[in-house]
Amino acid sequence: MSQMMKAAVLYGKEDLRLEEVAVPVAGPGEIVVRVGAALTCGTDLKVYKRGYHAAMGTPPMLFGHEVAGVVTEIGDGVQWFEVGERVVPMNSAPCDECFFCLKGQQNLCEDLLFNNGAYAEYIRIPARIVEKNTLRVPEGVRLDYAALTEPLACVVRGLEESGARAGDSMVVIGAGPIGLMFMHAAELAGVDVIAVVKREDQVEAAKLFGARQVVRIDEAVDVVEAVRALTPAGRGADIVIEAVAVPETWEWAVEMVRKGGVVNFFGGPPTGTVVALDTNRLHYGDITLKASFHHTPATCRTAFELVSSGRFKCAEYITGAVGLGEVPAVFERMMVRGGVGMDIKTAVYPVSRGEAA
Repeated sequence: MSQMMKAAVLYGKEDLRLEEVAVPVAGPGEIVVRVGAALTCGTDLKVYKRGYHAAMGTPPMLFGHEVAGVVTEIGDGVQWFEVGERVVPMNSAPCDECFFCLKGQQNLCEDLLFNNGAYAEYIRIPARIVEKNTLRVPEGVRLDYAALTEPLACVVRGLEESGARAGDSMVVIGAGPIGLMFMHAAELAGVDVIAVVKREDQVEAAKLFGARQVVRIDEAVDVVEAVRALTPAGRGADIVIEAVAVPETWEWAVEMVRKGGVVNFFGGPPTGTVVALDTNRLHYGDITLKASFHHTPATCRTAFELVSSGRFKCAEYITGAVGLGEVPAVFERMMVRGGVGMDIKTAVYPVSRGEAA
């Protein structure tokens, strides 16, 4: 008879339930991990709102993807890990054989393998992720901190794709979890950061995570001009990161960047969204527009080094803590976008917070 465990299961739009399901069993090349900590994520919130994700799975589905824990079972052929080791498995792994992988764009892999089920007592890690994108967590590094590796890897790739270098000026529009992560990662890379935020409580958070200057949109008569005034000679920033995902902020981003600069549309609006951009400014300003999606095994390792070295402010970034049974309620609260006092990241501890130490 199968052993049972508690897990969060998504049944559809805003329908997340805590249920008893079978404890996973490791197949060939796979491992099973006892979850020490899982973290809430904006992508999970999108899936919760929509009730599905085309690439990550369809309901009913196990939920959550930012996780770290302890190996409890290894399948046949696993040579890289042993029972009892602390690990952080990523939520995907590329095939390394398709057109995009061979072009060095593993994030666009035509057979990108995703894995979900972090909001549970145990999670099964597929063989490809075990082999290509699971990392050992050193002693002294908390598991809840290690679980930050996956979102930080997406941010690291965004910075790399934007060509960020020490001494550059960068505007980050948005002070949600990803916006704050961009500010901090950019600061650690020696980039001068200007933050564009919405509320008073976000001002201090932006400064904590590395923004040298902050513009509040409810205080600035002209947000674009207020931001440009803070850049050298008022010419605009070298790089602008859009991390809000609404048409207005996409348009701001193009107006805030300098000639020859780079705009990274990191926040993705819903399908069908239309944005109006000044083509004259784009062409004669020689402006580069790009977007960044997901991560690669290389950026996962770069992000993990930031976390495991202690350079990233993990303790300040994880501001909430709940047990597994509270996960459905947490997502209900997260639906109230922009609420004052909302946590940046909430850590979910299936057993106890001490398990993540």
